Amino acid sequence: MGYSRDSFYRFRELYDQGGQEALMDLSRRKPIVKNRVPEHVEKAVIALAIDNPALGQKRASWDLQQKGIMVSSSGVRSIWLRNDLETMKKRLKALEARAAQDGILLTEDQMAALEKAKAQKEAHGEIESHHPGYLGSQDTYYVGTMKGVGRIYQQTFVDTYARVAVCKLYTEKTAITAADLLNDRVIPFFAEHKINLLRVLTDRGTEYCGKVENHAYQLYLAVEDVDHTRTKANSPQTNGICERFHRTIKDEFYDIAFRKKLYRTVEELQVDLDVWLAKYNEQRPHSGRHCYGKTPMQTFRETLHIAVDKTIKAPDITDSAQPILGHAG
Repeated sequence: MGYSRDSFYRFRELYDQGGQEALMDLSRRKPIVKNRVPEHVEKAVIALAIDNPALGQKRASWDLQQKGIMVSSSGVRSIWLRNDLETMKKRLKALEARAAQDGILLTEDQMAALEKAKAQKEAHGEIESHHPGYLGSQDTYYVGTMKGVGRIYQQTFVDTYARVAVCKLYTEKTAITAADLLNDRVIPFFAEHKINLLRVLTDRGTEYCGKVENHAYQLYLAVEDVDHTRTKANSPQTNGICERFHRTIKDEFYDIAFRKKLYRTVEELQVDLDVWLAKYNEQRPHSGRHCYGKTPMQTFRETLHIAVDKTIKAPDITDSAQPILGHAG
């Protein structure tokens, strides 16, 4: 049974006396509050963790002891665990949140820790995005083969901040179709909300990369003044936001749609895809880093002011062209 004879009879006695609830109470761990450090010590440990997230538990303990706050390294660790600060990544996230909310000036040590974490994120394929339009992720998804039509490809664009998705279906995978998605749907979407798309991230496929002089996608980015970042070679996780969206759209749309209906044209499939995308963007809560359970479009609308505030407005040419009137001496 996995229990000793003594334990069995002890459990049976508890069950006879108090039923199932007695066994539940026996197995439930209860914190011993009286063994916790004083409140002022806990606050000091939390403050130090945010002020200097690069310190480990031993160095944090030594630093606090020099200030007259006596707490062991294991005590520091326990406080970090209770407050979700046990890793440097979580402490850096807390520092970033505090800097954004309180507008504090960061010290050189804090800046160095954040820069180091940023470099590590980029090496592991994690993406930094500061507001809607800051970075869009684009990729090509092979949908399948349609009888009488041939291969169907989906051009996908996802705003990496708000996770708003834009998709369009094509029968070929070329630079022209990649540029058409931006021209037909993406750029007009951002223009409608009066912000710009600053940068786009793609893999190194031939539909996205080539000589600027004769490559439709590269030419279009140059015309629209959109910067282009390419993923690291043999590192598909660098474009993981699109990869994750493709898995979602396969499970929640294509696998269901192709079992319910027989599609004869790409346009017919595009209509149903647009309906699903509207639900995805407007109604489906998202667990993305900046969404916090809100829908992508709700996140997009509520954070538009960040993009507007960070946009440098071009000077009005009509104002600068006005003649300067002066009085003759």
